[in-house]
Amino acid sequence: MARKFLYFIALLIVMVIAALLALRIWSVELTRFAFVPRGAFEAQAPLRAGIYDDPAMWVSRPGTANDPAQYHPEGTPTAPQGKAFVFFIHPTSYLARDHWNGPIEDEDARYRTALFVRGMASAFNGEAAVFVPYYRQAAFGSFLVNRPETLKARAVAYGDVRAAFRTFLAQVPAGAPIVLAGHSQGAMHLMHLLQDEVRGKPLASQIVAVYVIGWPVSPAHDLTATGFPACAAPVSFGCVMSWMSFAEPADAGQMLDTYRAEPVLDGKAKGSEPVLCTNPLTGGAAPDAPGTANLGTMLPSMDLKTGKLLKLGIPARCDAKTGLLMIGDPPDLGPYVLPGNNYHVYDIPLFWANVRADIARREASWFTPVE
Repeated sequence: MARKFLYFIALLIVMVIAALLALRIWSVELTRFAFVPRGAFEAQAPLRAGIYDDPAMWVSRPGTANDPAQYHPEGTPTAPQGKAFVFFIHPTSYLARDHWNGPIEDEDARYRTALFVRGMASAFNGEAAVFVPYYRQAAFGSFLVNRPETLKARAVAYGDVRAAFRTFLAQVPAGAPIVLAGHSQGAMHLMHLLQDEVRGKPLASQIVAVYVIGWPVSPAHDLTATGFPACAAPVSFGCVMSWMSFAEPADAGQMLDTYRAEPVLDGKAKGSEPVLCTNPLTGGAAPDAPGTANLGTMLPSMDLKTGKLLKLGIPARCDAKTGLLMIGDPPDLGPYVLPGNNYHVYDIPLFWANVRADIARREASWFTPVE
């Protein structure tokens, strides 16, 4: 009996090793099989005019009951309320493969959206108001393949975001300061908004800062097309902050290869230059910062529904070769770290208190610019 048991244990070990080996060899193929939509792309008309006047089309906005963007993790310091109006575009939360664009009413996607907004957009709630729209987001699986459906799905999503942004602007008092932010897919759409709706317009003078987080930005081909420079000092305003967080050792080869095949805003081909990295611990003033500069990490609960603001001493360094933001040894923030030590889900929670302080500094400079 003991020998049979040992054989059984040995068989389980072999099976586990074989499964891990298969995941390592065919991880890309298996991921695509699990997430890429199976059906044909469904052409969708633009949303009806004025639809974003309906509060139900917003995850967060003033007056929203149980607004996830207004969450304050335990340990949040009290501070004077800022005066900026924030437009935040949430990351991908539609993981199903039934459609190339996630239906706005999809309950699973809405649940994940609320979690992401609570963990990310909450860093911006020290300001006057935070607006986060629902939109027919491109499915997660659409980002895993280079097909015509991919660009079509993104176009549908961007059309919704653009409509929501115009409704948001109608709610902003004339001349009031504005903060624009997005994470992952939301950051991608934000870059297009800057190019189409902000660059070269009077609105540009109202922008306190832009946070393009969790999406690779080409300094030569994307940033220049937005009309905004990278932030080079913690008191600069009208500039872009951008980073993608990885622990060491980082394996971002596949992600960077995909990025280099992606279209850019100016329509030109990318090279192998590093992506834009502005260190959230220094406000872009320096590429490196020790953990003592981290004012507070939002440590989420296992279900991501709550969090505590703790000083965990997590450093940050912009890698000169790749542009990735390196955070040293992998911190234990939860089970949602992606392969390759990619802390994508934690891009904002890692530096939650610094992001909050960053906005306040830039807003103060916007009101009283240095001569």
